[in-house]
Amino acid sequence: MITNILFMNGYGLYVWSAFTFTLFSFALLYIIIKIQFIKEKKKFIAKYGTLNPKRASFAKSQSIIKDILSNTSNI
Repeated sequence: MITNILFMNGYGLYVWSAFTFTLFSFALLYIIIKIQFIKEKKKFIAKYGTLNPKRASFAKSQSIIKDILSNTSNI
């Protein structure tokens, strides 16, 4: 039973190597995105960490922020 799953009529080597490559690629992509997210979060906190009302209104007035907020409200 288990040997049938592992060998898959001679295609096991191809199937399991493709599966391993895909799993490794997804894990690497997740790690890279997580690291980039942490860097961007640190940048954001450094720039807007303690928002006083003046800086908060400036951040809301930026066109990029308006686009992001308008797109997330539709979700």
